Amino acid sequence: MNIGITNTPATNPESRDAHPGAGLTLVLGGTGKTGRRVADRLAQQGVPVRIGSRGATPSFDWENEKGWSACLTGVEAVYITYAPDLAMPGAQDAIRALTIAARQHGVKRLVLLSGRGEPEAQACERIVQESGIDWTVVRASWFNQNFSEGAFVDLVLAGTIALPAGMTPEPFIDADDIADVVVAALVAPGHAGQTYEVTGPRLMTFADIAADLSAATGRQIAYVDVPHDAFMAEVTASGAPKDVIWMLDYLLATVLDGRNAHLSDGVQRALGRPPRDFAEYARGVAATGLWSE
Repeated sequence: MNIGITNTPATNPESRDAHPGAGLTLVLGGTGKTGRRVADRLAQQGVPVRIGSRGATPSFDWENEKGWSACLTGVEAVYITYAPDLAMPGAQDAIRALTIAARQHGVKRLVLLSGRGEPEAQACERIVQESGIDWTVVRASWFNQNFSEGAFVDLVLAGTIALPAGMTPEPFIDADDIADVVVAALVAPGHAGQTYEVTGPRLMTFADIAADLSAATGRQIAYVDVPHDAFMAEVTASGAPKDVIWMLDYLLATVLDGRNAHLSDGVQRALGRPPRDFAEYARGVAATGLWSE
């Protein structure tokens, strides 16, 4: 559930120092939260990487299927992220078209970032699973990084996280853990056919999030539960893109109903270690000064 769309360029547009036995990997959304982390990790391991984004060469655009062939040429593995969310109308058609194109280009491995508790996202998972290509699904909950790289950073800076989230607990997951799982699935054996439902180590309400942020920053950061309609009206008035408005409405009104209020062991199964706790993430970001007044 990557609800932030702020992108930062990856440091390696296309690495050519090949990892022994590793072919070219296309990282879709390669400038986004998980994509740039995956691309950087692959490049550090010597795996040749092609960034899939509208600003890359060749350019990848979900709305321009004609350009996909150039991106898929010579590619052995693909990390698939669909922005802003697989629950969006049209996502299933796009994922189906991509899997067909990938198979035509001889792609051998697909890793899909999916959304936890989203029936539409699970429909996209089935498309990938039935593609005829080795697959791994990484099914994630809300990202820690939404508070530092995405939609909620301004709320933290303002000192008030005002959201229509009630006291529903969520198992927030760190984007670095997601990236580590994805990279393992892309380059290591034993992950084909696996669905890794990844969560953090504890359930947290947004009030818990505010408390951890307060402790990390030394500032008072409050959580305020606000009416859903009023929040969406404010988001709309802010000039946010229509797809972001739609996604926030969907996630806050539909998915945040308690359906994800349980922990999963995807990080442990994939990596053999526990996931990173939100408090550790918060301390790390606070040390950079990002949330300083």
